[in-house]
Amino acid sequence: MEPGSAGRRRGRAPRRADVMIRRAVARDAARLTRLVRTSRAYEGPYAPMVAGYRVGPDYIEVHRVFVAADDATGQVLGFYALLLDPPELDLMFVADAAQGLGIGRLLAAHLREEARSAGLTGVRIVSHPPAEGFYRSIGAEPVGTVPARPPAVMWDRPELLLPVPVSRRTGG
Repeated sequence: MEPGSAGRRRGRAPRRADVMIRRAVARDAARLTRLVRTSRAYEGPYAPMVAGYRVGPDYIEVHRVFVAADDATGQVLGFYALLLDPPELDLMFVADAAQGLGIGRLLAAHLREEARSAGLTGVRIVSHPPAEGFYRSIGAEPVGTVPARPPAVMWDRPELLLPVPVSRRTGG
């Protein structure tokens, strides 16, 4: 191994221009489930929460689930699910190999546009504690704490609100 190459991945990392965000389809379910269950963000004490988690085709059919994928390979880099009533970010995951590439920010920008087009003014986020900093960095504001619900969730979680600015239209 070359000095200084420890952090590099083999192969081609997608550039932001190579990433497309599309609506998830039923055949994505197994890949999305695998992304959730293998996420390093849920190692250690957080592992039980996702151990049996499943993103099923039925979930994808009912909710607004969007996938960020490498345009050239189709590889799933991340996804999110937006609930409309009440407005809430239900899931957002970025593949471990795609961390640091701006995929989370692309998904967040897409989420805001989806929320805006649905007429929402804000989206509730109940955050995984280690992800709170990311959500704050995209403009989410803390509004409270959701208490633990053993045995499903053993820790308190930050509750945030992501404002969705109304689009400004110019007069014509």
